[in-house]
Amino acid sequence: MSPPRSAAPAGPLPPPATGGTGGRPRWDVVAVVGLGGALGSVARYAVSLGWPHPPHGFPWATLVINLAGCALIGVLMQLIGTQVAPHRLVRPFFGTGVLGGFTTFSTYAVEIRGLLGAGRPGTALGYLFGTLAGALLAVRLGMWAVDRIRSS
Repeated sequence: MSPPRSAAPAGPLPPPATGGTGGRPRWDVVAVVGLGGALGSVARYAVSLGWPHPPHGFPWATLVINLAGCALIGVLMQLIGTQVAPHRLVRPFFGTGVLGGFTTFSTYAVEIRGLLGAGRPGTALGYLFGTLAGALLAVRLGMWAVDRIRSS
């Protein structure tokens, strides 16, 4: 007798795009991730255009984008984790696509390097650790908000 299979935990990543198809990609998953990523990236770019910062100034737009994106990831994962049967393309589209395209931890890393290069190590370290702590807290707050709304 084999041990019971446990359900995969809900997370921001969809199942592999080739799962169960003999190694062939699931083109519907690839398509929704690409479409969602394009939408999220355009939204992020629009925020950065509307809220620019000087070359060595504090990158408020990136901080807000990443914290908001993490809160929305918490909301999404809480909704998906508690919904009976979400459509299989919901998580790839919104989690990996839209929110993956919206958040920008690569820009965050470049901005930390820029702050260090500008001789602002305290600000760089504050941004580094503040974003990480804020991102974790934002995910948890997003999850908490879903629970609060559902219980009221």
